[in-house]
Amino acid sequence: MSKVSKTDQQYAEIVEMCRDIFLKKMQDYGSAWRILRPPSLTDQIYIKAQRIRSLQNKGTQKIVEGITPEFVGIVNYSIMALIQLELGFSDSADLDEQNAQALYEDYFEKARTLMLDKNHDYSEAWRDMRVSSLADIILMKLLRVKQIEDNLGMTSVSEGIDANYYDIINYAVFALIMLELEG
Repeated sequence: MSKVSKTDQQYAEIVEMCRDIFLKKMQDYGSAWRILRPPSLTDQIYIKAQRIRSLQNKGTQKIVEGITPEFVGIVNYSIMALIQLELGFSDSADLDEQNAQALYEDYFEKARTLMLDKNHDYSEAWRDMRVSSLADIILMKLLRVKQIEDNLGMTSVSEGIDANYYDIINYAVFALIMLELEG
């Protein structure tokens, strides 16, 4: 099996895991997240990435959840953020489970396609990276998003907010693949 098809298979397994959690949370909470403005989602993702970095630095934790659920949360909140960028935020939980799932899968597929294209060009360099580096890159991308949000979405030469969210999704998936291989 080639590295690319192996990656695509591993990616599909992570998609399944993340989607399962997203759908279970939709059953529990509905689309309450629809009221969040994009900067609020960025901050939520930032908190999760900071917790990962803190746990990596400290080597211990007081809350039972490890870093895997945090990376899953980063993936799912990033997809929610992309949905919010498309639909705008709402004053109510106005998205039913079927439509939310369709949007979720559409954005995850766009992220997967981007990953395959970049893996072709970069020869899967991510496989030689550390999970801690992936967490750091996610944090850097989040700081970029925060700056772009503070600039009211304007950039002069840089990619926009959505491109950063797609990269965040893919870096988090890579981290999840590596954690699965370690576990």
